[in-house]
Amino acid sequence: MADWLTGRPTDRLDRPIGGRWAAGGHGRQRGRRRLGCNRTPPHSVLILMTANRRRGSAPDDRELRLWGVGRALTLAFASAVLVAGGVFYGLVALLDFKEIDSTTKLDASTLFDLVKLSFGVVAGAGALVALVVAYRRQRVDEAGAHRDATRLHTERFSQAVDKLGSDSPAVRLGGVHALAGLADDAPDDNLRQTCIDVLCAYLQLPFAPAPETTGAAPLDSARQEEHHRYLALRKVRHTILQLIADHYRRPQGTHRSWQGCDLNLTGVTIDCTMDFSDAVFSDGTVDFSRAVFSDGAVDFGRAVFDGAAVRFGDAVFRGGTVYFSGSQFRAGTVRFGNATFSGGAVYFSGAVFSGGTVHFGEAAFSGGAVHFNDALFSGSRVFFRDALFSGGTVNFRGAVFSDGMVNFRDAVFSSGAVYFSGAMFSGGTVHFIAATGPVPNGLTTAVGTPAPPTVVLAAVWLPPAT
Repeated sequence: MADWLTGRPTDRLDRPIGGRWAAGGHGRQRGRRRLGCNRTPPHSVLILMTANRRRGSAPDDRELRLWGVGRALTLAFASAVLVAGGVFYGLVALLDFKEIDSTTKLDASTLFDLVKLSFGVVAGAGALVALVVAYRRQRVDEAGAHRDATRLHTERFSQAVDKLGSDSPAVRLGGVHALAGLADDAPDDNLRQTCIDVLCAYLQLPFAPAPETTGAAPLDSARQEEHHRYLALRKVRHTILQLIADHYRRPQGTHRSWQGCDLNLTGVTIDCTMDFSDAVFSDGTVDFSRAVFSDGAVDFGRAVFDGAAVRFGDAVFRGGTVYFSGSQFRAGTVRFGNATFSGGAVYFSGAVFSGGTVHFGEAAFSGGAVHFNDALFSGSRVFFRDALFSGGTVNFRGAVFSDGMVNFRDAVFSSGAVYFSGAMFSGGTVHFIAATGPVPNGLTTAVGTPAPPTVVLAAVWLPPAT
């Protein structure tokens, strides 16, 4: 396999695997080593990386499709004749003409009227031809303007990607803003999606970990320069993440809004602030699979999940804070399957699960804190099947289960603190079938005795039969 920049064979860890570049430090697969590569491939590689993920090409809505002149005129004349005939018949019926006097002689006045009518028909036909030609000219002009806009966009795109592949962090930062601006001004959705894909692909590239700066010995010039370069490149990554969040908060259909576009942050390390508050996810795919939330605050507060496919499968929450407080899960599917909650804090406080499906199947709650306090489960299907509660705190205090289904089947409560104190079970179905481990704190009190038929507790938690 050839090196990115030199073309020489290489057997290093930064080789492509299965057609994709390995992402050092991303995901939670054990044994994966962080890649020590600071270089970014040239823009052609960036484009190729997104080509396999890009949605299938759709025909351009503005593509020029015109009938031949003869066909267009024939159809126009036929339509005009039909309309004229309909109007004439309507007038005859309205004026209640019974018959035409066939004995009346053709006088000069009538002849003159027929001549005027003939000229009127010819003038109308000419106007119809002019109308068809003007329409075709307008369509050709629109298509030409669209081609010019696309060509200009392509030229600017190439320049922006060249900057993104520069060795200078400052030039890369300029390329990031240029690509974001191109996405805003793209003449169609496919070109906008391409710009977003390239920004996401940049975030998925391997990057070097932070250099060691601790120790008694002062940093020499080489180590200090390396540290400064790391900070500069991290700034580029943080800028992309913050620009993405800013554009997704804007209402769909408004200028600079990226809502409805696909967002692929698979395997990306998120260690800065991202604000998705009040965003609406109603279309497209937003993919945080295998993402690592290690620092900063990611805010989905009051966001609405209403049909988009949102994925946090295999994500690792090991630091920082992620907010879903006040979010509304109305439709679509949100997946946290196999996610690991090992540190930091994740808040679903006051979230409303009123539709769609939310998966926490096989998630591992091994540290940190996950809060569902005061959440309302009123219509969604929420799955915690095979989830492992082995550490940290999971809080369902004050949660209301009034409709829908919440499934804890085969969940393992081995240690840690899981609280249901003050929870209300007033409807819907809550299953703890085949769950193992000690009963969560406050669950039996919240359920009451006897348990309502909508709540099925694990057999090991039931009192022995008398």
